[in-house]
Amino acid sequence: MAGMLHMFKGDHAAEAVAVIAAQVAAGDRVTVALLAGAAVPPLPAGVEVHRVPEDASYERLLELIFAADSVVTW
Repeated sequence: MAGMLHMFKGDHAAEAVAVIAAQVAAGDRVTVALLAGAAVPPLPAGVEVHRVPEDASYERLLELIFAADSVVTW
């Protein structure tokens, strides 16, 4: 099980959701960091969501980046 982090600023929502859904289905641990102003796309159950900087600081975002096995930016 890989730890996946998706940093989402609002672009390409449909593509992001398709990739995230496939990763969740494969059993990966998926976290989404919503950057300032990004709306929450319709995510599958089990996805951890952090709003940066509202819910999580930029320091926390950096921790998430280094803890992830893979980081994808949208």
